[in-house]
Formats: sequence, C-alpha cells, structure tokens
Amino acid sequence: MKNIYNFLALFLLFCFSGKTLNAQDTFSITAVDPVTGLVGSAGASCIAGSIILSDVHPNRGIIHTQALWNSQNQNYARNLMNMGLSPQQIIDSLIAHDAQNNPTVRQYGITDFVGMAFRTAAYTGVNCQNYKNHVLGPTFTVQGNILLGQQILDSMYARFVNTQGTFADKLMASLQGAKVVGADTRCINRGTSSISAFIRVAKTTDPPNGPYWLDLNVNNTPVGLDPIDSLQVLYNLWVTTGISNNQNIYPETYALYQNYPNPFNPSTTITFDIAKLSNVKLVVYDVTGSEVTVLADNMFHRGQYSVNFDASNLASGIYLYQLRADDFIDTKKMIVVK
Repeated sequence: MKNIYNFLALFLLFCFSGKTLNAQDTFSITAVDPVTGLVGSAGASCIAGSIILSDVHPNRGIIHTQALWNSQNQNYARNLMNMGLSPQQIIDSLIAHDAQNNPTVRQYGITDFVGMAFRTAAYTGVNCQNYKNHVLGPTFTVQGNILLGQQILDSMYARFVNTQGTFADKLMASLQGAKVVGADTRCINRGTSSISAFIRVAKTTDPPNGPYWLDLNVNNTPVGLDPIDSLQVLYNLWVTTGISNNQNIYPETYALYQNYPNPFNPSTTITFDIAKLSNVKLVVYDVTGSEVTVLADNMFHRGQYSVNFDASNLASGIYLYQLRADDFIDTKKMIVVK
C-alpha cells in the first residue's frame, strides 16, 4: 500500500500545475556527449520520486530544477530551452520570473549544445539548505543541497571525468561517487545516501517526451537499501540485455504482454510485469520449438520491464516468446514480416 500511496502522490503533483514539492533534491548531474550528441541526466534524493526534477531535451540538453521544486518554474524553463535560449539566459530568466517570487530557495543545473558549441550554467540560491553548491564542467554540471559537504560534488565531478567507458557509464559512475551514507544528510539515520535515484539518456532521435533510450528509476527504497545500488543492478541489466524498467509501476501479479508492433520488421518491444524479486527467463523460439535467443536470464526487482527484440537476422514467419518467473509461465506469438 505504501508504494501505491507514493505513486498517487506523484500523480497528483503532476496534475496540479504550480505546486511545490516541499522538500529539496540533493545531488544530480546534467550532461551532454560531444561525440554522440547524447544528453544525460542522473540524480538521487532522500525523498521518493527524485526523477521529477529531470527535464530531458533530446538533441539539445538537460535541465534540472531542484530545491523546493516548482512545476511552473520547470515548465517555464522547458519553454525557454525550446525557444533556443542558452543555459545562462534560462537561469537568468528563472531568477527574474520565479513562480513564487522567491528564487533564493531554488537550485538549477543546465547543459546544452548547439552544433559544436557546448554550454553549461548553474545557480544555487542563498537560502537553499546547507550544504549547498554547484560545479561546472565543460559539458556537464553537478549540483546539490542538504549535502554532507563539498566532497560529494567533487567526487561526482571526478568520477564523471575520470571514468573510462560510455557516456552512460560515466553518468552512472558519477552517481556512485555520491553513494556515501548521509550524502543527503536527511538519510543518515537510514544508513543510505538517499531514498530514490534515476538515470536517463536520450538519443538525438528520441521523441521530446520519451520514451528515451535509457530511462531507469528507483522510486523508493526501504531503510538500509541504497537506491544507487538498486539502480546499478538495473543499469547492469540494461547494459547486458537492453531491458529497461518503470519503477513507478508496482504490479501485483506477473504478466506477459503482446509485443508491439506485431507483425513487425525488423524490431519489436516485449513488455512484462514482475510481482516480486524473481529469477526471470525470457526466451524466443521458432515454431519447431528450437531456441532462437535468450533475451533475459537474471534476477529482476518488482516492476514493469521492456526489451527490444531485433529480428534483422531472422526469416519471415511465426515465432514464440516465453516468460518464466517463479511458478509463472506464459507464451505468446509474434510475426516477422519481411
């Protein structure tokens, strides 16, 4: 029931414009990749639903509106980026036109690119709760408030710069840099850095409002379980299988859904629900019952998951996909047409 109440609270927050989230987000990073044009967002907080602060603009940039989050301010910033204003211009306008005429309690981090010009800007209001600060990199910003200290931001900065790997790897590593008990000081008594955590990366071709190429969210965690650890598990799964999740959905039962589109060429999406922590196996077979590929064979947290199945190397015809999780087994047909 607690998870249901958390979901309803976030739903109502979105439904009523101009509302303020009466808590402050703590640590986050906005970034763009000069090589690929990817844009990325990651963060965590000692409140549920920290993903609400993340505003993704594929092929352009990222805006984080945090510290006493206000929907009107976030929508205003989004409109300004869509109009082509630079990160600094957006922040200047946010300060001048705060929805509640109180910009000193807000914190912003914005990164974008136009052609090969990469721009960053951030703002930390003097009345944000301590410790608060922001740091700017050439293609990213790191910001936070109610922090254990400057070391949290410095660690996130260093991890992003020094980690070898993909753009998404660097974002995940940056968040791991803040996985210190009490990084958000409100979580010291819980023995964790935070309660919720997220990571999002959009390709240049992703639609403005998603779905995004990478979109993982741990909405809430119990005492003693750090959401950055849970997010790392989901991220590792995404890296190896391409499976992403929606942690805002809390299924009560297992389910396997019909793939979409169907028929398809060359790829389709398979979605399934997991009711509790389970060993999950998702396999594709041909009509003779021969195994074509294993799409998943891992432990999954409770949530809804989606995987993209690419049939580029398969002939036209009918195929079967089967989900096994604990005692649950279900099989459905899909059709490849070339």
